[in-house]
Amino acid sequence: MSSVLKVVALIGSPTASANSRTLLLVHHLLEQLRLRLHMDVQLIELAPIARSLGQALSRDEVEPRIEQALQRIEAADLLVAAAPVYRGSYPGLFKHLVDFIGLEALVDTPVLLAATGGSERHALVIDHQLRPLFSFLQAHTLPIGVYATAADFSDGQVSSTALQARIALAAERAAGHLLPAAAPAPLRRIA
Repeated sequence: MSSVLKVVALIGSPTASANSRTLLLVHHLLEQLRLRLHMDVQLIELAPIARSLGQALSRDEVEPRIEQALQRIEAADLLVAAAPVYRGSYPGLFKHLVDFIGLEALVDTPVLLAATGGSERHALVIDHQLRPLFSFLQAHTLPIGVYATAADFSDGQVSSTALQARIALAAERAAGHLLPAAAPAPLRRIA
């Protein structure tokens, strides 16, 4: 990897909103990653490309801006993949975009998984939905995922100290996978 890491953050919400909890969660993750890594970040939001993406049945049919987004995802040194939970899983258009990623394009690429949902009932979406999706592409899904609910946010900020600790831990562990370490860092645990 180069000295400046290419970090691509894929926000899988099909509806645009400046108050999107998924987008807010990604911004907080990126802030913590910036404290640990020298990186260039590219945000790819599903909402602006959702309608045209839904009309494409194969990658040859996608518009140039979608092809550009796919190429950025495939060239990432680190992919942050975040999606809202919709009816127990990630949105269908998020999966549709992932279906167009080259089968071997993400082999061994570290992927930091994140999700937002209406309640704690959906917290397993990371391990039961997102992790298998990216494992199929042979990506290296990082062991610490981040899940948040509406109760974790207040006034556009993370208000939950538990979520703040989880975000920091996820960024710390992600950095550990991306930076060569002289000695393994001691494990830090949170509840």
